[in-house]
Formats: sequence, structure tokens, C-alpha cells
Amino acid sequence: SCMYGSYWKSEQSYAELQIAEAIALVNTLQNWTVLDKIIIPTKNPDKKLVFGKGNFQVLTEKIKKLPRVTAVFLNVERISSLTKKELEDAWGVKVFDRYTVVLHIFRCNARTKEAKLQIALAEIPLLRSNLKNEVSQLDQQRGGSRYIMGSGETFMETQNRILKEKELKIRNALEKLRRKRSLLRNQRRKREFPIISVMGYTNCGKTTLIKALTGEAGLQPRDQLFATLDITAHAGYLPSHMAVIYVDTIGFLTDLPHNLVESFSATLEEVAYSDLIVHVRDITHPETILQKATVLSVLKNLNIPSHLLDSMVEVHNKVDLIERYKPTEENAVAISALHGHGLEELKEEIEKKILTVTGKKILTVNIHLEGAQLSWLYKEATVQEVEVMPEDGTARVKVIISNSAFGKYKNLFPNSKILMP
Repeated sequence: SCMYGSYWKSEQSYAELQIAEAIALVNTLQNWTVLDKIIIPTKNPDKKLVFGKGNFQVLTEKIKKLPRVTAVFLNVERISSLTKKELEDAWGVKVFDRYTVVLHIFRCNARTKEAKLQIALAEIPLLRSNLKNEVSQLDQQRGGSRYIMGSGETFMETQNRILKEKELKIRNALEKLRRKRSLLRNQRRKREFPIISVMGYTNCGKTTLIKALTGEAGLQPRDQLFATLDITAHAGYLPSHMAVIYVDTIGFLTDLPHNLVESFSATLEEVAYSDLIVHVRDITHPETILQKATVLSVLKNLNIPSHLLDSMVEVHNKVDLIERYKPTEENAVAISALHGHGLEELKEEIEKKILTVTGKKILTVNIHLEGAQLSWLYKEATVQEVEVMPEDGTARVKVIISNSAFGKYKNLFPNSKILMP
């Protein structure tokens, strides 16, 4: 079980939103329960004790009165190893900051090799600060540092070297995985499935939406933060029967600790190689406008190509929870992923954008069955429907075709009738 405290300088309402998100974070973890919560203003988190004397006393008394408490979660980004030790000694329980809690959630959700490596990388700074703490304790006990037998290296230097080597190994392994991924990406490109990245804040309904768009029962949406740590891909069809791949990405979080954003940038890197981004917003969230701004600024920092940012589809989810919903952005598509409202309109919007960005068009052409046109279309385009007219040996063929392939088709079969440009 876990007791939770959040400490904020800023105004009450913001602090309450933060505390709600922090409770959601703790509830994400199996067998972790919030026993109590309190909002307390913080001094500079770098100072030895995060609070003033009075507030520290209030907290200490509160913790002592809760016999089932096994840990305290301070909702600040990082606390120094010294502060952590002081507080743990004073309260007699484990103390976590946002960094350690988020990292632990990542660890519990990591499924692929890459996610596990990224977590190991994110743990290095923690191991370094723990090491400093250990060394200072050892020095106090022994009265000065000792060299490791005959090596001319102190304990601290040896451990630091081991950590450096470990970090290098992890980075190399990640680089190898990245290269392998770009190979897979090229193969996927050759098969010409348009790729749609679905992004948004944690808990905004991304997984529920992908499940609704693809009809995939195996994809269980979970009302938990970071249920999708790895990018996962799911095939679906658009109204014209064009096959596309929906990619579910890691969820955003308010004030995600900076080092963790760095460690997980590889997971979001994939977004730059998609054909379209769908940005899902939980329109019921009080901070929905701020969340939109954060997503857009992270995308800009990832050096996403500008055409991807310009063509982005914005989705307002959970509109069923708002009485008389009025759209605030004119191009946004309002939906309820849970109840299936607005999904057809969304699919049409996605298809329109995909056709534009991939330079494809949907055409119906009239062909002679004894000629080479049909086999050529099967090879070079995506044949949707073939309607045979037996009386005159022709067929109407509906195809999705790229501009370049369409140019070749017209050169090869100049007499072919195009019915629907």
C-alpha cells in the first residue's frame, strides 16, 4: 500500500489536477493503493528538505498516524539522494519522486526488447546518485576512501566506470535495434501500406479508438496510464477498402520527467515515418487546451516533417460525456470511441488525407478482359472491385493507384476508358 502526498506552490485548482493525475499514476501499479493525500507548498526541491519546518512536522505526524503506510510519493520531478535518505530516516518508509514512480510504471509495462533497454538507460542516472550516497556513507564509516586492491582506482571510480560501460552497451544495443527497425520500415514502405500514428495524452482513449477503427478484439483498452508503452501496430480498412496500419504510441503525461522523455524518444521516433498523425484529445479534461499545446510542442522537438504537422487530424473524444458539445476547432472530428459515434466521418477524413499525402487516387477504369490491363493493375495498384460485363468482354475495375503508376498506365493503355477521375 502507498501513501501519497503532492506539494505545490501554484494555485489550488492546478494542484488538484496534479494530485488527481498522481493518484492515477499510483493506481496504475498493481497492489499499490493510495491511503491519503495532501497538498503542501514546496520550497526548492533541491534544498535538503523539500518543505518548510512547519509543513515537514505536519507531514511527519500525518504519516505516523497511518499504520498501513509503506511509502510516500512526493509529486516533484526529482529529489536528491540526500533528501531521499533524510526523509526516509525521518518517516521510516520508502520515499518516491515522480521520476521513480513513472520509471516503475514503464518497467511494469515494458514488453519489447527496446522498451526494456530504454528503461535500463533511464535507470543509469538513478544508479549514479545512489552510488554517490553509498560512497559518502562508506567514507564516513571508514574515514576516507580506499583504493581497490592494487588497481589504483577508488571504489567510486570503479563503479562509475562499470556504469559508463553499461550505458555504452545499452546505447549500442538500442542503435542496433533502431537500424533493424528502419529496415522493417523500408519493407513496410515497399508494401505501400499507409501508416497512421495515433497520439495523445495518457487515458485520452487512443487504444479504444484503434480498437473501434480496426475491430480488433485482442486489443484491450485499459483505463490506466501508459497501458501502451511500446508502439503497437494494427491493420484496419478505410471506406474504400484501402488497408492501413494504425500505430498506437506511448501516452503523454503532464510534466513527464525530462530524462524519461529523452529515454523514450526512440519510441516516438517512429511517428516521423508515418503518413498521417491522428491526435486524440480527451475533450472532457480540464487541461485539454494545455495538453494539445504540449503534444504539438513535443512533435516539433522531434523534428517531425512539417507536412505531417499540417495534415494532422484532430479528434475530440468522449463527447458523449459533455452536454450540448460545441466544437471549439472547426476542423476537429467529434467522436465517442466507446459508443462508436462519429467513426464513419473520422474514417472518411483519414481516407481523404491519406489519398492526398500518399499521392494516390481512387479510380474506376474500363478494361478489356483479354488484354494485359487487369494483371498490370493487380501488380501495380490496389484493385478494389472488378465488375465483369460478360456481354462485351469488358470489366469495370475500381483501383487505388499512385500518381506515378497512373501515368504509366495511361502510357501503356492509351485507349483505356477512365470512368471516374
